[in-house]
Amino acid sequence: MKFLEFKSKFFSMIVAACVFLSTMSFATQTLASDYWEGVKQRGELRCAAAIAAPYVMKNPKTGEYGGAYLDLCKEFADVLGVKVVFVDTTWDNIVAGLQSGKWDLAPALNLTPQRALAISFSGPAGYDAMTFLYRTDSEKVGHPTPDLKTLDVPGMRIGVVAGTAQDKAVTQRFKSAQVVRLPQLASLQLAILSGQVDVGGFPYDGGVLAQKTQGDHLTLLNPKPALIKQAIGFGLPRSMEPRDIAVFNIFLEEKVALGEVDDSMIHYGQIMLGKADW
Repeated sequence: MKFLEFKSKFFSMIVAACVFLSTMSFATQTLASDYWEGVKQRGELRCAAAIAAPYVMKNPKTGEYGGAYLDLCKEFADVLGVKVVFVDTTWDNIVAGLQSGKWDLAPALNLTPQRALAISFSGPAGYDAMTFLYRTDSEKVGHPTPDLKTLDVPGMRIGVVAGTAQDKAVTQRFKSAQVVRLPQLASLQLAILSGQVDVGGFPYDGGVLAQKTQGDHLTLLNPKPALIKQAIGFGLPRSMEPRDIAVFNIFLEEKVALGEVDDSMIHYGQIMLGKADW
């Protein structure tokens, strides 16, 4: 009889323990998947700001942040009912900052398998190719061929923004030329004009706009075959649950479908060219 009582109590303890563990597991899963709920409780959405016009920009006169992808940060903050906070960073630190929890969104990141091993991604907001810029009057560069062979020679200096997809592509492609890494697109453009580098590797939209701002002083070179054909989206914390990624993707997909991202790219391009106001 005592054995049966012991067996019954033991069974009851096992059941209670299972119920407790199941409840704790459910609670943990619920908390882990409520990333945006945590942002709402904090009251702010933290968005990384690594400058690369027209994607990510900062008004030099007022300090106001803008750009096609930072505007999306502002609009998603409105969806959550929180304020947006922009955190200055560089392209070679943007993924590490996301991993360490310094920001919630890393905008305008090229989707690559290597990055996807370290962080999560949203769906695409646009697509990126790569172009090169050089001074039109450069005798050293001359008339480079689209296959880039005439540029991959000792003594040629190829500039890129450190930590970008363009940095990786140039590093893989050029074996003899020197790769010079700079902090942002504006400094890369200045380096070409000043002669610090001979050629600069740009994201396509940024390169086209940079060339237009300088008129005949800079010439575009579109490589054939292409070095990059990649989607651009938002980096997200690796631990973010699928349902929270889905929330952001639903928001983003509508903005893309309505043409708002393309319109914003054009608007900030016009600002770069001095044809529109902030």
